[in-house]
Amino acid sequence: MDDPSLPDQDHLDALNALTRINALSGTATALATAILQLSQGIEWTRPLRIIDVASGGGDVTVALARKLQRRLPRGVGAEVTGIDISPRAVARAQSMADARGVTGVTFAVHDALAEGCPPCDFAVNSLFLHHLSDAEAEQILTGMAAAASVGVVVSDLLRSRMGLWLAQLGTTFLSSSRVARVDGPLSVRASRTLPEYRQLLDRSGMESARILRRWPQRALLVWPVAHRDRIAREQRR
Repeated sequence: MDDPSLPDQDHLDALNALTRINALSGTATALATAILQLSQGIEWTRPLRIIDVASGGGDVTVALARKLQRRLPRGVGAEVTGIDISPRAVARAQSMADARGVTGVTFAVHDALAEGCPPCDFAVNSLFLHHLSDAEAEQILTGMAAAASVGVVVSDLLRSRMGLWLAQLGTTFLSSSRVARVDGPLSVRASRTLPEYRQLLDRSGMESARILRRWPQRALLVWPVAHRDRIAREQRR
């Protein structure tokens, strides 16, 4: 799916397969729940500003916007922006959001590795870190932490035998996409274990982040910015 020379139809089929897998995995629900928990105690007088880094086909971004709109107080809501390096992924995502009549969600072509993460209240991403080397992943996390004023939430795969078996099973029965059937197992093999996520977070200055297991063989990384601010104040004393 990362190959820019991939034919448009193959890319679209793979994105459609990923949409079904994300829905079954409850990815948007996990992200929304973490955002609401990080928001507790804050009296919002404006919409929450959220950046979804590497939003791909946009299904998680749209679902996240919908869930937050339903669960946030009336008059607050959320403005969710999905950014991705792929113009065709962004075009597909915006078209889907427009067709579904979803408000409060937009998409833009943006290279987070080269340009960083735009300022926001919350920076999130899903199924992205396993595409990156440790150095690149650290760069992305550091950029998200610098951009977010409230918190960072990341959902990604866990590398395990069970995760590999579920990827093979899921891509076989949930999709006819040849790309998804190859990419799914490869993604699990390229993902990280819980200790490896811990090391990555620590190197990114996010030592206080929680790492939660989520079905099916996912890791949810949740970091509140308040910890960073407290550490900075302590260092200035």
